[in-house]
Amino acid sequence: MNRFLYCGVMRAKAPQKGLSFFNSFNLSRSVHSIPFATVDVEEISGSQPAEVHNLVQGKWKTSSNWNTLLDPLNGEPFIKVAEVDETGIQPFVESLSKCPKHGLHNPFKAPERYLLFGDISVKAAHMLSIPKVSDFFTRLIQRVAPKSYKQALGEVYVTQKFFENFSGDQVRFLARSFAVPGDHLGQQSHGFRWPYGPVAIITPFNFPLEIPVLQLMGALYMGNKPILKVDSKVSIVMEQMMRLLHYCGLPVEDVDFINSDGKTMNKILLEGNPRMTLFTGSSRVADKLAVDLKGRIKLEDAGFDWKVLGPDVQEEDYVAWVCDQDAYACSGQKCSAQSILFMHENWSRTSLISKIKNLAERRKLEDLTVGPVLTFTTEAMLEHMNKLLQIPGSKLLFGGEPLKNHSIPSIYGAIKPTAVYVPLEEIMKENTYELVTREIFGPFQIITDYKKEQLPMVLDALERMHAHLTAAVVSNDPLFLQEVIGKTVNGTTYAGLRARTTGAPQNHWFGPAGDPRGAGIGTPEAIKLVWSCHREIIYDIGPMPRNWEIPPST
Repeated sequence: MNRFLYCGVMRAKAPQKGLSFFNSFNLSRSVHSIPFATVDVEEISGSQPAEVHNLVQGKWKTSSNWNTLLDPLNGEPFIKVAEVDETGIQPFVESLSKCPKHGLHNPFKAPERYLLFGDISVKAAHMLSIPKVSDFFTRLIQRVAPKSYKQALGEVYVTQKFFENFSGDQVRFLARSFAVPGDHLGQQSHGFRWPYGPVAIITPFNFPLEIPVLQLMGALYMGNKPILKVDSKVSIVMEQMMRLLHYCGLPVEDVDFINSDGKTMNKILLEGNPRMTLFTGSSRVADKLAVDLKGRIKLEDAGFDWKVLGPDVQEEDYVAWVCDQDAYACSGQKCSAQSILFMHENWSRTSLISKIKNLAERRKLEDLTVGPVLTFTTEAMLEHMNKLLQIPGSKLLFGGEPLKNHSIPSIYGAIKPTAVYVPLEEIMKENTYELVTREIFGPFQIITDYKKEQLPMVLDALERMHAHLTAAVVSNDPLFLQEVIGKTVNGTTYAGLRARTTGAPQNHWFGPAGDPRGAGIGTPEAIKLVWSCHREIIYDIGPMPRNWEIPPST
């Protein structure tokens, strides 16, 4: 774990280099500075706006086109993003085209780079474990995607643990190959994981650090050359992370980082022709890109995520707390957020709903346990609620009002955590199903209940959903679990009394199922699936059989 040079001939000196790296940061701490940072989180304001730059071909660059972002809590213009328009894409297209299809490294080319990235991961994990650095990223996340300190810190923690997981030799283990004996002496087939070469990564606003870092490093580990685009509203977080990675030894030419609108990025993808694109975001954009890129894409798109409570009622307080966390943490702005809750009739007879209501009403803007919604306005969310309340038998369980006494700009949404009850029979009607299962990326959920004999109807409702990301089956009844799990598809499904839909850590697969385009994140299996392809090399070196002769034509 002390290798900090990737060149084999210099390995004997590596521990000293590693100690020098760690000591250099310890010295910097004594003068209260973070060596890679170009912004002071607490000073970012209208009078001292931060700037976000682009990185291409190893150089940080600005642009003539600056996009000014409003502080999501007070509306003050506080960040200027240098956005590339369609006239400025050529350097990025050229950079992609310079990377060969066989990548920057592979098992037969520059294998020392596997060690390099193991060492970079060691250093990055150490950096993120330092309280000053961890707090820097936590607060920076809060400034642009307001969520509670604990939720933002959780994102930093998962990222740090990811780097720990892929330290040392773990990167080269991702490229592990296998061999199969052939038909005769001298013949063997070998299977290898091969990079795509030039690739693209497009990530959303809701996890400004965790999603782009885990996908970026996966791409790099396998030997690819990525161009990375993060939603401009939050791209300052990843810009600062790129600077940390350079500080930890990432070659500056290995990644291009761009700020642009969707139209410009689409043009780069069409002209730069990356061999693979990872897109995390809306289903509408995902489907367009799948066509534009002729299927060379992996997706983690929208999720209308469900939770089913089984017949065994127990630990009511705990289940209520998890329901509140799943639906309303980060103001519901998680692709894994609980969108709909199916309660068995046994749970309907408990005080579960009132307990969820009480927990939801504890949330307040002051500690960001509820906050701005960055992709839906207040009016749009309340309009959706009112349409639901026109369904026969539906009712507002709690919330349904705008937040009060705030200065959140009107381009964003601000409502109290909200739940609407809709009868199961009404949900299943052709003219209401699409309305009820529309994903609202905010603190909003549907709640319904079902009788024992209606479980097939619940399973039919789950079958009709078009996105299959996360799910939870809350029950310790093995036959119930078997029934529900066996007849559903969601790629990340939690099962058991403590089942949840959110909070995926770095130690298990997170991604959709039921779609050949589905992408995973965070685990060796996800990295190999998304960022490499299979290549088979068949060695056939002889010797030739004695007295071999040319056979008849066939």
